[in-house]
Amino acid sequence: MPSSIIPDKVQAQVNALHKELNYHAHRYYVLDDPEIPDSDYDKLFQQLEALEKQYPQLQTLDSPTQRVGGQALESFSQIHHQMPMLSLSNAFSSEEIKDFAQRISELLDQDNFSLVAEPKLDGLAISLRYEKGLLVQAATRGDGQTGEDVTQNVRTIQSIPLHLSGSEYPEVLEVRGEIFMPKAGFNTLNEKQIAQGEKPFANPRNAAAGSLRQLDSKITAARPLDMFCYSLGVVEQVHPNNPLEKHHSRILKQLQTWGLAVCPEVDCLSTWQECLAYYDDILTRRAQLPYEIDGVVYKVDSLEQQQKAGFISRAPRWAIAHKFPAEEAMTKLLAIDIQVGRTGALTPVARLEPIFVGGVTVTNATLHNQDEITRKDVRIGDTVIVRRAGDVIPEVVKPVLSKRPDNASAYIMPDRCPVCGSHAQRINEEAKSRCTGGLFCPAQRKEAIKHFASRKAMDIDGLGDKLVEQLVDAKLIHNIADLFQLSEVQLVSLERMGDKSANNLIQAIEQGKKTTLARFIYALGIREVGETTARSLANYYGTLEAIKQTSAEQLEEVPDIGPIVARNIELFFCEDHNNEIINKLLASGIHWPEIIKKEAHELPLAGKTIVLTGSLSQMNRNDAKARLIELGAKVSGSVSKKTDMLIAGEKAGSKLEKAQQLNIEILNEADMMALFANS
Repeated sequence: MPSSIIPDKVQAQVNALHKELNYHAHRYYVLDDPEIPDSDYDKLFQQLEALEKQYPQLQTLDSPTQRVGGQALESFSQIHHQMPMLSLSNAFSSEEIKDFAQRISELLDQDNFSLVAEPKLDGLAISLRYEKGLLVQAATRGDGQTGEDVTQNVRTIQSIPLHLSGSEYPEVLEVRGEIFMPKAGFNTLNEKQIAQGEKPFANPRNAAAGSLRQLDSKITAARPLDMFCYSLGVVEQVHPNNPLEKHHSRILKQLQTWGLAVCPEVDCLSTWQECLAYYDDILTRRAQLPYEIDGVVYKVDSLEQQQKAGFISRAPRWAIAHKFPAEEAMTKLLAIDIQVGRTGALTPVARLEPIFVGGVTVTNATLHNQDEITRKDVRIGDTVIVRRAGDVIPEVVKPVLSKRPDNASAYIMPDRCPVCGSHAQRINEEAKSRCTGGLFCPAQRKEAIKHFASRKAMDIDGLGDKLVEQLVDAKLIHNIADLFQLSEVQLVSLERMGDKSANNLIQAIEQGKKTTLARFIYALGIREVGETTARSLANYYGTLEAIKQTSAEQLEEVPDIGPIVARNIELFFCEDHNNEIINKLLASGIHWPEIIKKEAHELPLAGKTIVLTGSLSQMNRNDAKARLIELGAKVSGSVSKKTDMLIAGEKAGSKLEKAQQLNIEILNEADMMALFANS
């Protein structure tokens, strides 16, 4: 029977068992050097279980007994990464690694810098957050900014400490690393899957991903997952007796002292030639390693030098992934089909005799475009080499000419969309052919409707992506014009759509009929016609009919419209299907105010380059940008000597500082609103 009073002797015994079990688990799962037999470990574990059953309040979050899995989840919640989880740039050749080293040398303005090389594990990136030594949160990479909360599942992985070792660690320590499934564990798991009549996993990475994302953590606990740490995230309140190391290689050793596992193949190098030697060595030993890797990662060792080198978009300049050659196999090309993408791009797809390559069975592979088919001289009936490019997307590398049959036939891209029959056009130097029936083509239907209803287009409030999917799937709408024929009765028939919601949407659709010519043109989704181009067209021609009747050559007279965009516009309005939809839209009551045309030089901000920064309270940034463009300004995203004016909202940062340094005219939000009112 459970007891509420805990004798000091029992508390001390539990603390000792925690310490002893964590010690032996670390030696077994991390160091691969157990000191005691499994049976002795099991006896210690059973002692702790018995004490926790007698005294339930002793069952803490970091207890070794809490790795078996908890209550099943209904779904994963989202976690915002306090510090983004970045991706790495890829390299595939020795020349690219040489160039990488040269770039680092130039960025640091010195030739002497150390690099750290480590295998690129083929698993899932993970973030672990420890507070006061206790594991409190684990999140997947997700999109780099937001990931999934997999804390309950990660707690079941034996090599991940629930509590850090020692006592001299930071108050908050975020550790990044890779969760993977060792080859031996993967093979054992697949044997069990087959024995139970279940489908085996394709490769260790898929097995690891599937195991980590189980809603029932008991399933995860039964899977042989492991983890190696490779970097830090957020660190707060470092222990005064144990300051954070200033080199990546030493930080990895510091993590080991706190009980965290690090890949044993990490090495420090001095030159790019040594990097290549490391790469060649690890590539030859790849098959013998106990885990899957798909390349090598090189990082600048010094954290100070990393900071100096900086970042580009979503990747650090001071690190690069040197990928291994993709795995290849031979098979027969049975046919070539065309897939029509959501933007109308026509992509030839090779239909193959099934072949196992790169850990998966491949039946389809991309051929990219007609130029690639011609360049590679790939023909239907050929035996071809298939590669999983980047270990992800299967592609046809080349035909095996010695195996080419006499009846192998060349392939020519169709001149019409195979889905809707509209003309397929290839403009100038563009590699892709594209369907011109953007408003009519079923392959583009959902994306066309989503774009049409979006805030910057017709701004139909409440018509989100999921509802568009429902409407199309239920065959209530087939094109954008059908939106304006919807009834409340039809909407109420949809799942999770009540009377009030249906009425609100009908009202929003009705409200959407009142728009501007610029918004309407943008809403049509003409390729490469964004808000600015749509506004330029509206202001230049004044009417939709004038735009429709203008040739590509004449369209090029509009400021900022080049030959490719002009041709896209001409082709769009030449397609009968598109004009039929537009006529239906206008017949439904869509209208806009008459435009009083002004010459460009007559606009109050003509020739001015303006930058917006900071947050605005009286209108959103997009609306402010649109108004500035209407007044003739060019709105730029960066401050330079060519900037005429900067409009600074709340919490304006580096752009404001740079504008002040360059003596650029600066307006606040009140000044901007006054400018709009007087223009």
